Amino acid sequence: MASNPPATPNGLSAAELFECSEGITYNDVVLLPGTIDFAVEDVDLTGRITRDIALNVPMVSSPMDTVTESAMAIQMALHGGLGIIHFNNSIEEQVAEVQRVKRFENGFILDPVVLSPQHRIRDVDDIRRRFGFSGIPITADGRLGSRLVGIVTQRDIDFEPNRDRPLAEVMTTDLVIAHEGVTLQEANEILRHSRKGKLPIVDDECRLVSLISRTDLRTNRDYPLATKDADKKQLLVGAAVGTRPVDRERAVALRDAGVDVIVVDSAQGDSCFQHDMIRFLKAECPAVQVVGGNVVTEAQVRHLAELGVDGLRVGMGTGSICTTQRVLAVGRPQATAVYACRLAAQRHGIPIIADGGVAAIGDIVKALALGASAVMMGSMFAGTEEAPGHYVYQDGVRVKVYRGMASAEALREGGDKRYLAEGQRIKVAQGVSGLVVDRGRMRDYMPYLTAAVRSGLQDLGCRSLAGMHAALLDGRLRIERISSAAQREGAPHDLFAYKE
Repeated sequence: MASNPPATPNGLSAAELFECSEGITYNDVVLLPGTIDFAVEDVDLTGRITRDIALNVPMVSSPMDTVTESAMAIQMALHGGLGIIHFNNSIEEQVAEVQRVKRFENGFILDPVVLSPQHRIRDVDDIRRRFGFSGIPITADGRLGSRLVGIVTQRDIDFEPNRDRPLAEVMTTDLVIAHEGVTLQEANEILRHSRKGKLPIVDDECRLVSLISRTDLRTNRDYPLATKDADKKQLLVGAAVGTRPVDRERAVALRDAGVDVIVVDSAQGDSCFQHDMIRFLKAECPAVQVVGGNVVTEAQVRHLAELGVDGLRVGMGTGSICTTQRVLAVGRPQATAVYACRLAAQRHGIPIIADGGVAAIGDIVKALALGASAVMMGSMFAGTEEAPGHYVYQDGVRVKVYRGMASAEALREGGDKRYLAEGQRIKVAQGVSGLVVDRGRMRDYMPYLTAAVRSGLQDLGCRSLAGMHAALLDGRLRIERISSAAQREGAPHDLFAYKE
C-alpha cells in the first residue's frame, strides 16, 4: 500500500524563519491567515511605545523637517498615534511647536494665555499666529490668578481695522463663568447651555483659575482614540534631540514646555555621545520618557537598555530616502532587525518602534507582526496637508518635497546634527531628496490607515496587538518566505494601466 505523501507545512514560525543566515526585508515574507471569529471593529491596536506610554493606534510620525511639526503632531495624537517634532530648527522654534500641541486640547486649561485691558488687538493677533487660537481671558493685570474683567474672542475683533485699539474697548464683559471646584462634566454642561466658546473658572474673589474651551468638547466627541494625558487631558507629543552638548539645553527647554517623550535622534544609536545624552536625560528629565536609537542588533539594544531608556527605535538604512547601506555599507534588513531587537528588548521590558522600510500599508502589519509595538513612518505621512512644506505640480501630479535628514540639501540646513557630521569639513550624504504624491488631509488618511491595519490583524485571526505578539513568540503566527515571482504576483500585474 502506498503511503500518503507528507502534508505541506503551513509556513514557518518566526524562530524558524530567522534561523537563516541572510537578512530579510518585509518584501521577503508574507503572513499566513488565521481563523476569523470576530468583527474588524473588535481589533485592539493598543501598543506601548515606551514603558509608560501606550498608543491606541501604533503609528508615529518621524522627526523629519518635511514630516513633523505641530500640525502633524496634533493630527497624529488626535487619531491615537504620536508625532515627534524634528530638531532641524532653533530651540525656541522647537519649543513653540511643542507648546502648540500641548495647548490644542486641554480639558481644564490650567495655564491659559492671559492679557490685560491695556493690551492691543495686535497682541491677540500675535497669539493666534503663534498658537492657533484667539479666545483670551482678560484680567486686571494680565496675569493668571488676578481678577477676571472680560474675555476677547475672534468675533470681537474680526472686523476691527485699528489693530492698536486697547482690549478694554472691545472685550466682552457679560461673562458666563464657573467657580473653582466644578467638575469637568459640570463645566461641559455649562458650556453646552451657554453656547459660549470659552468658560473661565474663577475662585470666590473672581480671580481667574483656569479655562475650558468648547472646541475641546467637540474634539473629545470626534476623536475618541486621542493620545492624551490622563490628568490634564492634553495631547501627548514627542520631540527629537541630538547628542551634542547644546542639545542638553534643548532637552531641558523641551521638558519645561511639557514634552512627553524625547527621542535621542541618531542614525547609529550605540555611541558614547548617545550614552552620555541618555544619562543626562534620565538624571535631569526624569518625568520625560526617553526613546533611544537607532539600533539594529542585540548588543546595541543591551547597551541602551542598561542605560535606562524607556523605548527603542529600530532601523538603519531602510528608509525610502536613506542611502546609508549603499554609501557606508552599514545597516540591517528591516524585518530581521525588528525581530532580533524585539527578542533582545523584551528581556529588559522595553518596547520597540520599527523605523523605516514601510513602502505600503501591509508593511505596517508586517512590522507589528514581527514584534514592533509601533511603527514610525516618514514617506507615508510626508504627502499630507499637515506635513511641512508646500504642494507643487510635477508632470500634472500634485506632490510635496520629502527629503532625508542626511540628504545633501538637509545637511546644508542643519540635518548633520543627527549624523555626527556637524563641523566636519567634508559631509557625506546618506540620503536623497524626492517628491511624494499628495495624500490629502490626515483627518481622512489616518482613519484609512487604521482601518487597513485592523483588517490585517483580523485576517491573521488576532484580536489585539498583544495577542499577535504572543502568537509570534509561541509559533502560532505563521510566516512564509516568498520568491521574487511571488512578490510580483502579490502586486498589481498584467494590466495595461492602473492607478491606486
